[in-house]
Amino acid sequence: MKVGVGAGELATLKSATGLLGGSMKVVVSIGGSVLAPDLGSERVSEHAAVIEALADEGCSVGAVVGGGGVAREYIGTARELGANEIRLDQIGIDVTRLNARLLIAALGADAVPAPAKDYEEAGEAMRHGDVCVMGGVTPAQTTDAVSAALAEYVNADLLVYATSVPGVFNADPNEDDGAKRFDSLSAGDLVDVIADLDMTAGSSAPVDLLAAKIIERSGVRTIVLDGTDPQRIGDAVRHGDHDGTDVAPERAGDEPTYWVEE
Repeated sequence: MKVGVGAGELATLKSATGLLGGSMKVVVSIGGSVLAPDLGSERVSEHAAVIEALADEGCSVGAVVGGGGVAREYIGTARELGANEIRLDQIGIDVTRLNARLLIAALGADAVPAPAKDYEEAGEAMRHGDVCVMGGVTPAQTTDAVSAALAEYVNADLLVYATSVPGVFNADPNEDDGAKRFDSLSAGDLVDVIADLDMTAGSSAPVDLLAAKIIERSGVRTIVLDGTDPQRIGDAVRHGDHDGTDVAPERAGDEPTYWVEE
């Protein structure tokens, strides 16, 4: 799928993106189960290679890493031991930062040496040309929301959610074989879809409700895709080419042109 953008927006991107002579700001949100489903090094290295390539091409990149199954295991054990919800959130944050350190290790000199703990630190690193990697920031806020907030803070041109499902659906595709994937949504429609999913017991959404509301507020162009193959992230950033869901900002024009042609 080629992502349509308005002619005026494309001109802005052409003046901003490093692929076309400037510095495109991109935030990539990588689920913990996508980055390190089994704590093996191969998938981490593959994601790092894509991020390194984008940075080498002139993109300013911020990455936010989730906790995945490891975080859920720690949280489950701590809950059985009587930890309250804030303590459980703090454990989850610790795991996301461990996962972030794995990505930093794979990036080497291209990345800041430790996960950024707040948006100011992350934004400063990106302004200096470093790849910034974050985990969680504060209790009661997922890394979905951290990614959206970082994208808003740095005025990112693009936010990419690399998840374990190929986009946003009207139902949980893991539970409902008839779930329909949306090719594109407005930010407002994304909020409505996620709110409906959140109200369904047991359902899981690729982006949480707070993240969707931040995306709506900020107007940042967002792509939700299957990130289990890291090359899909690179294709989405370079060309707007993906099989996920495009969340278009309200300012996008009615007449589509296209990203960078292959």
